[in-house]
Amino acid sequence: MMADPKTTNSAATHHICFSQPYPLQWEEHQTTVPVRRRELVGEERSMSCGVRAQGVPSVNSIAEFIPGSGGSGGLAHSASTPSFHSFSGVGSPSLSTPASLGFTPMTRSSPAASVASPQRPISPQDSPSRGRGSPPNAGGQEDNGSASNLPTYQENVGGTTYFFTAQDQAPFAGATGATASPSPFTAAPQPPTLVFPPYHVLPPTPAHVHHLRAPANAPHFFMGDELRQHLLEKHALTLAHVDPEQFPDLPTEVDMYHELVPLESQHNVNKSSIFGYATSVYKATNVKTGLRYCLYRIHGYRLNNVKVTQLVDMWKKLQHSSVTQLREVFTTKAFSDNSIVFVYDYHAGAETLAARHFSSSSVLGTNGWETLANPQPGNGASESSARGIHKAHRQNSGSNGLLPESTLWNYIIQLTGALRTIHTQGLACRTLDPTKILLTDNKSRIRVNCCGIHDVLNFDPNAANPLANMPQYQQDDLMNLGNLMVALACNSYMALQRDSIQTAIELINRSYSRDLSMLVVCLLTSQRIKSINDVMPMIGARFYTALETATQRADVYESEISKEVHNGRLYRLLTKLNTIVDRHQLHMDTSWSETGDRYMLKLFRDYVFHQSTEDGRPWLDLAHVVLVLNKLDAGSPDKICLMSHDEQNILVTSYSELKRCFERSFAELLQAASSHKTSLS
Repeated sequence: MMADPKTTNSAATHHICFSQPYPLQWEEHQTTVPVRRRELVGEERSMSCGVRAQGVPSVNSIAEFIPGSGGSGGLAHSASTPSFHSFSGVGSPSLSTPASLGFTPMTRSSPAASVASPQRPISPQDSPSRGRGSPPNAGGQEDNGSASNLPTYQENVGGTTYFFTAQDQAPFAGATGATASPSPFTAAPQPPTLVFPPYHVLPPTPAHVHHLRAPANAPHFFMGDELRQHLLEKHALTLAHVDPEQFPDLPTEVDMYHELVPLESQHNVNKSSIFGYATSVYKATNVKTGLRYCLYRIHGYRLNNVKVTQLVDMWKKLQHSSVTQLREVFTTKAFSDNSIVFVYDYHAGAETLAARHFSSSSVLGTNGWETLANPQPGNGASESSARGIHKAHRQNSGSNGLLPESTLWNYIIQLTGALRTIHTQGLACRTLDPTKILLTDNKSRIRVNCCGIHDVLNFDPNAANPLANMPQYQQDDLMNLGNLMVALACNSYMALQRDSIQTAIELINRSYSRDLSMLVVCLLTSQRIKSINDVMPMIGARFYTALETATQRADVYESEISKEVHNGRLYRLLTKLNTIVDRHQLHMDTSWSETGDRYMLKLFRDYVFHQSTEDGRPWLDLAHVVLVLNKLDAGSPDKICLMSHDEQNILVTSYSELKRCFERSFAELLQAASSHKTSLS
């Protein structure tokens, strides 16, 4: 091995083993212990003295290979980097727990803290154990403190109580002619200390998540393609802009919002059938916070009374996962007229129920859904076959162009949850229309939109109590919910016509379960349901199905996020590493990146990314990159061999030494950057 003249910060690595005597376990039996106990205690004391005689090293003495803060600035590049400096005294914190629990709790300081536990070498093996068992001691030496870990037994022979361990049980029983049996009052066996890997690494996908979906051949290091594509589409829509030349009439700024993007067609703006005014919807960016919001503009409206702010404040305080929250309301003349703007949260990629289920391609015409409601036997079709079709649809097959029943119950559960929160606050939704209900998150989440607009537009300043009519509006919400379910179940707006409602109810009775048809009938008959709480018992155990679906989705999302936790940590590590390696100059020193610590980091970069096979082909191995970077991140004491391009310099060092070189070099960069800012100021 040749020493490199360019390296000036090399250090040797020592393997040091912490040993700490466990406390004596038999002090509570001092009055009944015979000579045999004193012999055991004497052996224990002799072992304790032997440990103390060896001299346990302090934490400072092993700083040579333990990852630290890197000197000035404490430049630990990752908050999740293991740290051994939390230990005090002569050993690690005791990982003890009541014997009844049967396991050892983990300390919150660092999972790698157990690597420095008593009777265990602090330098890890090449393949760290993931189990509960303790690894063998370095060098095959005998564990001096193992006697205190053995289970203790007691036996009364001739009025004398004997205490002994499991290894003494056989010879001691033979000498006394008695058979030893554990006493129910003996101390429980000391559980083994957990062993953690000395560096962070992504474990396999949890079993309960792995079996939820079909196995894929893609590596599990990264987020799934479907979820990634969905998030990328939302991000692209959030950051999208428009060409100002195509929208010359669009103002550049409205109150505290700019970068307006129309979310609906700007041609032929018609009067809304719900609000009675012409409306427009925009995406905009808040000037102060940079957050995106949805601006719902009411054309040609002049606010005449400020008392309406009481209702606006009530809506601004209402929060629910199925309600698009109102943030603020203001009037403006930026559109060359008197307009009032309602600001809501923006959900990128949202789609209305009307666009999803009542588009021209999916909606059933008059003949379509009426034919399903009144099947005519004949022409090769029999009444039994028609019943078979309806029975198949009840099993959520989604045949005949109708929605599966599970989808309808999913909508009902979310909408009733939103109405329950709104009605509890003394308000009414008044916008349960397919054009004002949004589908988000892969079309599985329902969000009621435009809440509060009716209360502002139809505010009566002469009313003594502006909330006096809310009970009637809440009854209208229940009726509108029933109408919405009829339209969705029949997949047609025409089912809501007065002369078609009875036919629609017959179709629901034939195609769906009795529970769903009864719920729809009760909602349409206001005398049967007085409150939204009366709907909850009719949903019944389907709440558990919805809860199970939500929890499974949360498990999948948590599994996907856990992959990105380690990816983000390694990304920060690579970012800092590349700011150091091959830097042209620092403080006018052009050789800075080719000397000392930086030269070792350059060789490490080549070791990670620029290796070749024997025949000269590039060697590409993602597992190698991930493993090596994780060892550098944790400062592992494992050895690594670095070689220059000309094969004239070979360095054998440890990851812990490389990490110190990394932190010192990055500290120099930070110091140089901060000093430059100070001189300019």
